[in-house]
Amino acid sequence: GRMKYDFDKIVDRHGTDCYKWDMIAKRKLPADILPLWVADMDFETVPEVKERLKEVADRGIYGYSMLGDGYYHALKNWFSERFGWQVEKDWVIVTPGVVFALAAAVRAYTKEGDSVMIQRPVYHPFTNVVKENGRKLVNNPLVMENGKYHMDYEDMERKITEEQVKLFLLCSPHNPVSRVWTKEELCQAAEICKKHGVIMIVDEIHCDFVYEGYHHTSFGTLSEYADNAVICTAPSKTFNLAELQLSNIMIPNPELRKTFQAEMDKVFYSDANLFGQVSCQAAYEYGAQWLDELRVYLQGNITYIRDYLAEHLPKVHLIEPEGTYLLWADFREYGLSAEALNAKILKDARIWFNEGSMFGPEGAGFMRINIASPRSMIVEAMERLGEVFGE
Repeated sequence: GRMKYDFDKIVDRHGTDCYKWDMIAKRKLPADILPLWVADMDFETVPEVKERLKEVADRGIYGYSMLGDGYYHALKNWFSERFGWQVEKDWVIVTPGVVFALAAAVRAYTKEGDSVMIQRPVYHPFTNVVKENGRKLVNNPLVMENGKYHMDYEDMERKITEEQVKLFLLCSPHNPVSRVWTKEELCQAAEICKKHGVIMIVDEIHCDFVYEGYHHTSFGTLSEYADNAVICTAPSKTFNLAELQLSNIMIPNPELRKTFQAEMDKVFYSDANLFGQVSCQAAYEYGAQWLDELRVYLQGNITYIRDYLAEHLPKVHLIEPEGTYLLWADFREYGLSAEALNAKILKDARIWFNEGSMFGPEGAGFMRINIASPRSMIVEAMERLGEVFGE
């Protein structure tokens, strides 16, 4: 049937101080550059979220506020209906963001000098939260074979043992390589961590973006391993609410939860932003159909890009996207240095992607492409790319 929501609508974000569009002038880049970099969307959020925020804004009093029963009910419902995961209210600790929670976890569960494992190429704050807190970074790089990434369990176990790794940061679904890990893959990593007493921090912020043929296994549903994990979730990516700064961190194990809460107490973060609370509840209550239609729309963007590249830019190898709205594209066949490639895309094609090596040296020669924009913008970006790189 017909779509209820219009994702083709162009919303002019210039002059709103947003990173994506207003950083262009700040960085002195060409004014007509197409920004497909930072991971937010050029779509308006769920209409009911807007309505609820207006109601709250109209009250005129924004005093101290609690998370009500409705909040937890909406949260439980969402994870139960979409992932078959039964979340308990007392597992939930609210933080201003997932990265905030990653950093808090690093401080809560390790001491300075301890080893923390990540899997590059990965979202760059994974590296930063380890280094900025004086922990030792241990990289278990993902391996790409035949255009698909997988984990290297042998390397994982060897380094965990040798480096005495205490904490493992897992991105699931994975940003930027767009993998939706299978249940088997998650269990294999979890088994190794459990065996060696390594606590797992699982970042599931992209869990709502999974494409046809793939299934996100919420780590919380792995009954024998969930007790060893801190599971980070948020409505921010899903519903384009990033700057309302609210994430829900689920910690089933009471001991791990106590340790994490103690870290929160040290920085005295207690109450979630009121607009964050309201938008999260409304999004989880009313956003299901919106999200389902959005995923179909994004799938259309992917199909367009896949076809365009195959026809006009066969040297660009698109890593088949399984999840997230971030595509991982391999430009290495052009034989350009990372600097030359980035300059060519920025200056000649006038498109702003995230340059791959920001996710670790393994990402050199790759680009991360944000596809959460109206089709017309995606088409324009591909045509510009075609003009500059086309055969």
